[in-house]
Amino acid sequence: MPTIYPFSAVVSSGEDHLGLALLLTAISPSIGGVLVRGDKGTAKSTAVRGLAEILPWIEVYDGDRYSIDPRDLGTTSPDGPFTSGQVTRPVRLVELPVGATEDRLLGSLHLEKALTAGAVEFEPGLLARAHRGVLYVDEVNLLHDHLVDLLLDAAATGTVTIERDGVSLSHAARFALIGTMNPEEGELRPQLLDRFGLTVQVSAPRDPALRVEVVRRRLAFDEDPTGFVERYADEQQDLTRRIATARDLVGSVRVSEAAMLKIAEVCAAFEVDGLRADIVTTRAAIAHAAWAGRDRVTRADIRVAALLALPHRRRRNPFDAPGLDEDLLDRILGDDELPDPPPEPDAGPPVDPADPADPADPDVEAPAPSPDGGPDSRDAGSDAPGPGTEATDDAPAEESPSDTTPQAPRTGPGTSLSAPAPAGTPYRPRLFTVDGTGEGAPGRRSRALGASGRRIGSSRGRGSLHLVETLRAAAERQAVRGTGLLDGRLRLDPSDLRTAVREGREANLLMFCVDASGSMAARRRMEQVKAAVLSLLTDAYRRRDRVAMVAFRGTSADVVLPPTGSVEVAAARLAELATGGRTPLAEGLLAASEVLRRERLRDPRVRPLLVVVTDGRATAGADAVARSRAVADHLARLAVPSVVVDCEQGPLRLGLATSLAAHLRAEHVPMAQVSADGLVDVVTGRVA
Repeated sequence: MPTIYPFSAVVSSGEDHLGLALLLTAISPSIGGVLVRGDKGTAKSTAVRGLAEILPWIEVYDGDRYSIDPRDLGTTSPDGPFTSGQVTRPVRLVELPVGATEDRLLGSLHLEKALTAGAVEFEPGLLARAHRGVLYVDEVNLLHDHLVDLLLDAAATGTVTIERDGVSLSHAARFALIGTMNPEEGELRPQLLDRFGLTVQVSAPRDPALRVEVVRRRLAFDEDPTGFVERYADEQQDLTRRIATARDLVGSVRVSEAAMLKIAEVCAAFEVDGLRADIVTTRAAIAHAAWAGRDRVTRADIRVAALLALPHRRRRNPFDAPGLDEDLLDRILGDDELPDPPPEPDAGPPVDPADPADPADPDVEAPAPSPDGGPDSRDAGSDAPGPGTEATDDAPAEESPSDTTPQAPRTGPGTSLSAPAPAGTPYRPRLFTVDGTGEGAPGRRSRALGASGRRIGSSRGRGSLHLVETLRAAAERQAVRGTGLLDGRLRLDPSDLRTAVREGREANLLMFCVDASGSMAARRRMEQVKAAVLSLLTDAYRRRDRVAMVAFRGTSADVVLPPTGSVEVAAARLAELATGGRTPLAEGLLAASEVLRRERLRDPRVRPLLVVVTDGRATAGADAVARSRAVADHLARLAVPSVVVDCEQGPLRLGLATSLAAHLRAEHVPMAQVSADGLVDVVTGRVA
């Protein structure tokens, strides 16, 4: 078994709450788990995998695959009743791959026993293994929608019910859901986002001393993993004891009416939807008080809980960046400490409030300890190491400037840039699809064959077992095999296996190639184009699509928006797009062609739609018109469905965009439809 990097050795930047959020979820799983957002190489996965090593062990029945709690008389296991006694084992951290199938998540028939012995036995899935443990989803924002639906149902009910393939079974599935994601790769579905109790934004430390410490520890671990783990054994055991103590204390932590009213005021002030935010914030405040060793919730507990539970719940649309105004939070909380809740009826004598050692003293506010017992984790000036961020062996890959940072405006002959045009108000576009049936990444737009959707047939390929078609294939061959029935059962052969062919929906790539030259600055054309792209991107966020944009002006073309599903990145890139200069049409088409080439190499199944917004003029460089037509012919040979939106206006028209459309073998759309609504209608009505 590989050695796990110790949780206590993860170096903190002093600004994030990663370690604290994971510990609070471990203390009180009813909080609902943690979503960790951050760039590559910020120790998201390292910290999560290290968490399981410090969790107290649990008691289970020996041989129980569903890990029910022997002390919970209200829960039963499909493997029961048990006569072999009880055992203690470590908590499981179960990883759910983004490409997992529904059968792997829920469970399925035991194929070997079904085919060899004719027995119907259920093989539990990942949700059963995660019961009373941690379910970890790396790149959770890329998880297929049908798996998201199953997770939502399990998280809401704490139970998994299977009714399929002749199996009727139900089992408990209560787990801490922890997900990690890079926001640049797309946003998370809103329903799943709300199911995460806490959220944390992590980044690499900027302090050179902390960065050096990260590298030093990582090198030491890679050189001698066993020795490195032994050096942190005492700290690991101390964290385990503190978690166990806090779990025992959670049930006795009191929440005064004043504290609950203050939590409600905070949630109302930040205009969060629903009441789940109030519940989660209260639970997180209780867990934080237990972690700090207090028997009542204080102002400090509410502050920490709000910073972790509210940022992802105050978003109104995908363009809103997650976060919380800490100054506003402090104004709402005020400076006065919360009054003590009334004593319980069976409580002992009141504690002397003058005792400075009393953790419940209302005049003494204990600092919120960091996960390693150091100073308050929100003290940005603290340089004490503790859980937070750490360099992993998955170092950030080098990316081209066009894929990581907005391009600076080019300068040169014929380039006179104007200020970036603002985007119009985004709106909800109509649904559009690419004709035909693809095999692209699962999404919610065009028809496609994949692992999810309605069953339309069977084949011998990979996929979930189609039991009826498998039995039918075996029955048709019994006479040929000459054996008939064997012991009263149908004889099966591996060649009889059939898998289901399903038709669902796929995601598409919308590739915009936009003329940003000086002529496009007139009549607010760029504002209309930006509004359309942002509108389509918002729709892509809901339908799991990807959108890209190339802008050409002056003497060159820039990939201002690489293929992405992140509306935050898209809004920032588009806001900086300026207009001015000549029209390098050939360079724009070449840049679009290169983006599509890379995407096809990355995923040959991707089905793009190229939308070229231009008046057809080519004025940059010698033989500009001939070069642009040659590039258009090259794009036509790639068989990319295309649309040319003709921006030419005025009584005298040269028809250059019409000629460009002919070379691209694309549909030509006149300027009359180039408004925000018109551009979306063009894409909506496009027949690939």
